[in-house]
Amino acid sequence: MDAKKSAFQTPITIKETIESIHKKKYLLPAIQREFVWGPEKIIRLFDSLMREYTIGSFLLWNVDKDKSKEFQFYEFITKYHERDYTHNPKAEITGKDDITAILDGQQRLTALYIGIKGSYSYKIPRKRWENDDAFPKRKLFLNLLSKSDEFDLEYNFSFLTKEEAIKKDAETFWFEVSKIVEFESLRDINKFLRENGLIECPFAEECLFKLYQVITEDRVINYYLETSQKLDKVLNIFIRVNSGGTELNYSDLLLSIATAQWKTKDAREEITSFVDEINRIGEGFEFNKDFVLKSCLVLSDLDIAFKVDNPTFAKS
Repeated sequence: MDAKKSAFQTPITIKETIESIHKKKYLLPAIQREFVWGPEKIIRLFDSLMREYTIGSFLLWNVDKDKSKEFQFYEFITKYHERDYTHNPKAEITGKDDITAILDGQQRLTALYIGIKGSYSYKIPRKRWENDDAFPKRKLFLNLLSKSDEFDLEYNFSFLTKEEAIKKDAETFWFEVSKIVEFESLRDINKFLRENGLIECPFAEECLFKLYQVITEDRVINYYLETSQKLDKVLNIFIRVNSGGTELNYSDLLLSIATAQWKTKDAREEITSFVDEINRIGEGFEFNKDFVLKSCLVLSDLDIAFKVDNPTFAKS
């Protein structure tokens, strides 16, 4: 019955969610766009969590195991590299288990996954794009001794290299955020504070206890579960719920529709591979999927007007 669709589920912790992503229990449907958040947005998400701000609800899609091989799914990206690793790897689907796919919230979940399990390599200004040293590996750290200098942030999160993170002075002690899930109890936090000479620092204690609480104890992941196995319906739901947040642009919509409707090829893989290829031979020109989709796709083959009830198309 449709009454069961999008049923609100019991909230879960961030740690549970990250473990499900890491074990590939949570995947991304091919209709999803790729990760587009910069490091600043990830930092703001973690600051919001520490300040007990809501981070919104999520929409998940339960795909029956006997239907799972009919669709294409991707893994979450974990070691983001602005030049070399921006595409999600394809997921291997066995058909032995149901799949939980993310319809709304993949930017936030990927941000959490990168912050807790991964890394973010972005280009250093004024260094050449082809220089490998321009993209150092950075992990998310939290300064346990001072608050953020940004007027709209309270906690001092930052993506740092190993060399940057070893800095220590009266106002600086960088704690690697990924280490918080290794603590098994509050006793482990007290041990860490004592061993690092921070036991007499109230702010350091506040930071670590709060981080431990929001990641491992608080059930902040509130989500609905869609159970329909009809891709056309799921596609329409995806487009409508993604009208907020980082809004889908026209090319995102086209790619989602193409992905849902192409029967013999994976539209997402074909388009992104083509964009990568023409940029490799572009001799200074930088093309993106927006240019490729608007220039090269035969819109009649997508049957957009009849398949998707979305005002965006009427304005195009």
